[in-house]
Amino acid sequence: MTDVFSLRGRRVWVAGHRGMVGSAIVRRLGAVDCVVIRDDRDRVDLTRQADVEAFVATHKPEVVFVAAAKVGGIHANSTYPGTFLYDNLMIEANIIHAAARAKVEKLLFLGSSCIYPRAAPQPMPEAALLTGPLEPTNEWYAVAKIAGIKLCQAYRRQYGCDFIAAMPTNLFGPGDNFHPENSHVPAALLRRFHEAKQAAAPDVTVWGTGRPVREFLYVDDLADACVFLMTHYSEDYHVNVGTGQDITIAAFAEAVRETVGFSGEVVFDTSRPDGMPRKVLDVATLAALGWTARTSLRDGLRHYYAWFLENVDTVRT
Repeated sequence: MTDVFSLRGRRVWVAGHRGMVGSAIVRRLGAVDCVVIRDDRDRVDLTRQADVEAFVATHKPEVVFVAAAKVGGIHANSTYPGTFLYDNLMIEANIIHAAARAKVEKLLFLGSSCIYPRAAPQPMPEAALLTGPLEPTNEWYAVAKIAGIKLCQAYRRQYGCDFIAAMPTNLFGPGDNFHPENSHVPAALLRRFHEAKQAAAPDVTVWGTGRPVREFLYVDDLADACVFLMTHYSEDYHVNVGTGQDITIAAFAEAVRETVGFSGEVVFDTSRPDGMPRKVLDVATLAALGWTARTSLRDGLRHYYAWFLENVDTVRT
């Protein structure tokens, strides 16, 4: 393990602080004696280089978490490929470049497990990056995230910047996006089961066959991992963040159904795409550094639904 990089007393910018991941990192930093800097999307357009450089010059962050991104599920990726590629490329390039110019002491870039090839070995090790074709249903987002990883590596090699990258698995938790078509699997299922329960509907439809295997991480565990990596890791290569435990979509849907308390049936719409057959991260690198996820799937879903019920009138849809 490397020497500890302390966040105490430092000015820390959480880019994308209002999103699910960014807000979780802000919550985690509440236990750290640091100054948290938040960006306001009404005043700072992260896709515009001038806006980002002006923001950095004004607020002078010493540490940056890059949690800002344009995100969505299979439908959103397929429907808005240009938006997903352009916005994510601009956001990460502007923040990373501005941080390098301002001599930010440390930066952590957050990617996604979709960076790995469709036929990657399972569980997917960090070394699988760029070893084969991507999954077509999310390649636009994946290409942008790969570029972010490589930009951190390039700035580290050329300028000596202490920039690192972490690749989280599928996430769920407070602050999620519950749009009926553009959300990820956990949010889409939670909303469908909740609305079906409210309407006393006989069944809920789940996209795909239910056979694909996925891994799910509670977002507050990711936030804890990010702070851990920021303080204990300083290497060229990205690090996977997940549980290392997999579950079929069918079993995950059943777990969400039980959490919500919906008594109807689950129906699978096989006309919808499944995506990758299996997608699970190899988390041996992070475990060897000394971090493992602490929130079980059942506990995470329980916290998730409790938050949803408290915020059902204001959740992002």
